[in-house]
Amino acid sequence: MTLASGPAMDPNKRKPDIIKAEIVAESRLFKVESLHLKFSNGEERVYERMRGGNRGAVMVVPMLDADTLLLVREYAAGTHSYELGFPKGLIDPGEDAFEAGNRELMEEAGFGANTLIPLKQVSLAPGYFASKMDILLALDLFPEWRVGDEPEPLEVIPWPLSRLDELLERDDFTESRSISALLLTQKWLSRQEK
Repeated sequence: MTLASGPAMDPNKRKPDIIKAEIVAESRLFKVESLHLKFSNGEERVYERMRGGNRGAVMVVPMLDADTLLLVREYAAGTHSYELGFPKGLIDPGEDAFEAGNRELMEEAGFGANTLIPLKQVSLAPGYFASKMDILLALDLFPEWRVGDEPEPLEVIPWPLSRLDELLERDDFTESRSISALLLTQKWLSRQEK
């Protein structure tokens, strides 16, 4: 094992060579790719990863006012449950993250934003997925609803900033990207107070 921290990490470390890549399974949404890799020390391994369309995704943290976030309650097929989270979705062809974020906000929460602030681009299980998600903070909201692709209307829930600890304790607020977005929002808000 090699211990490395902070600036001591080697940014020029050579990536493994891909000896062979092939699609081993495919669905309407995903392709599973098998990668035969050779590492710089000569070791070889076979990894599997999900290949997506490389469109990217976006999540929006809407602030109704200086003291209130907006959440949506939406069905999650993976857990067969209703989950609280922030509006999110794929970036459509021809859109950038800001256009997609505003569109998703309108479709899922019934608001648009005059101001969208990038908080961070995150990945989900980078050992298996190549997809990235841009997390945006939405400020100066205005009412505007657009038809989306949801099979049922989403419940929009205003949540006061004073009750964020309670939100984190809820059994229906578990999505790691929403939790990351909440913590990034808290950090951004605390910098504004200084």
